[in-house]
Amino acid sequence: MCPAVRTAELPEKVGVLVVGAGPTGLGAATRLHQHGLQDWLLIDKADEAGGLACTDETPEGFLFDMGGHVIFSHYQYFDELLDTAVGSGPDFWNTLQRVSYVWIKDRWVAYPFQNNISALPQEDQIRCLVGVAEAKVANAVAQGKPKDFDEWILRVMGSGIADLFMRPYNFKVWAYPTTAMQCEWLGERVATVDATRAITSVIQGKEDAGWGPNAVFRFPLEGGTGAIWKAVARLLPKDKQKYGEGYEIVSLDKDAKVATLTNGQSIQYDALISTIPLDITLRWLGQPKWADTLSHSSSHIIGIGIRGACPHGLKCWLYFPEDNCPFYRTTVFSHYAPKNCPAPNARLPTLCLGDGTETPGEQPQEGPYWSLMFEVSESELKPVNNATESFAGGSWAGVVRECVEGALATKLISAEDQIVSLYHRRLEHGYPTPSLARDGALEQALPWLRTAGIWSRGRFGSYKYEVGNQDHSLMLGVEAADNVLFGSKELTLTHPNIVNTKKNTELTYSAQTFLATHT
Repeated sequence: MCPAVRTAELPEKVGVLVVGAGPTGLGAATRLHQHGLQDWLLIDKADEAGGLACTDETPEGFLFDMGGHVIFSHYQYFDELLDTAVGSGPDFWNTLQRVSYVWIKDRWVAYPFQNNISALPQEDQIRCLVGVAEAKVANAVAQGKPKDFDEWILRVMGSGIADLFMRPYNFKVWAYPTTAMQCEWLGERVATVDATRAITSVIQGKEDAGWGPNAVFRFPLEGGTGAIWKAVARLLPKDKQKYGEGYEIVSLDKDAKVATLTNGQSIQYDALISTIPLDITLRWLGQPKWADTLSHSSSHIIGIGIRGACPHGLKCWLYFPEDNCPFYRTTVFSHYAPKNCPAPNARLPTLCLGDGTETPGEQPQEGPYWSLMFEVSESELKPVNNATESFAGGSWAGVVRECVEGALATKLISAEDQIVSLYHRRLEHGYPTPSLARDGALEQALPWLRTAGIWSRGRFGSYKYEVGNQDHSLMLGVEAADNVLFGSKELTLTHPNIVNTKKNTELTYSAQTFLATHT
């Protein structure tokens, strides 16, 4: 891009620069626009809005999100904004009951696992119940808080559930051992064990499902999760948004308040709301010590499109703690919306069968179609097979093949199933790890950046997984914008336990409400 074009497209100085058009950046931009501020700009290195909440489409027409995203909310503001952007009601959204299971011991156990041990073999039921009883006694006399996530599991659930499910499953999710993680982040994220309910469940042999904030969720009828955020972006002025590789920030000068882009231009700002991963920002600014205390895992998203009728009924997402597959979670993505798959009359060739047998020269056939989306974590402690893959004939290997083999081993698919689409994408920053040293680093780094006019916010901008869902992420941006302009409190950032306790109705997506409270 030539200098003349760069100068025409971007201002040399802007009041508020927002970096990243995921939920947090869009939340910040939405709030700035709602306040009537004119002097702001949103930039993103991707070609369109969405960030980690985007959706990809395969050449065959299957949609896959970047993980198991669903819409449930702790905020009225979030609900109103999404209804304004996408539309309200059944013409725009599917509303689904969460139907989740754990595949273990060659059977489905209802989620949460710790409330449904009655489905296990008898010897495992005994092992788990003895552990629950021992934990209840030990926790009654324990001194102080658990020192890490592993000790929390043992105190709350006992060694039986810890060894059978919690330890192996959480290592597959986080790619770090539970002994390396703190437990302050837990809140509503992990169900505890009610000993009475656990024993009653075993005696009566009944499922005890439905726990959690997302027991009912909604999902857009078209376009996957990414369509939500593209719709939110359309509510904002086009001239305030810049997308593409040229708009990636490559360095920051915090003293001069200047961001330098890959297209060679620099932008001076008064305030920067950044969703760039905090560890990257800190290294740019000469703070490797803080950066090195922040851990993250990478995520591999693998999708398969299959011809035929889905055999999994109303199942939504499923958990896999054992080592017979590389994935920790699978989403029956076709269940969320019919348009996540090609139309039934679309004619597609078979790439391979469920047992991996390739089918060269296979003639295209019609559907119907269904799909599965797998998530695999990666870290230096948990490497992933990154062998080169080819999806359209020839040999294919690596984590994609391992996921297909794992799907067969866990009875998600059959050997005869016709796979018509294969998808794979790696996200370097997938999960921000609640490591033991995280909070100490955040308590120093975030205020230090704030004194330099940098609000580092979002799933990785503020590195708090406990407020890393889409609703939290949006509100981190909204509240950051209010803090920039008015010094308002950032409740989501500073008090995760409060915002996760009840619906937050103080902020609404309404200019009238804003004017009434700020005049």
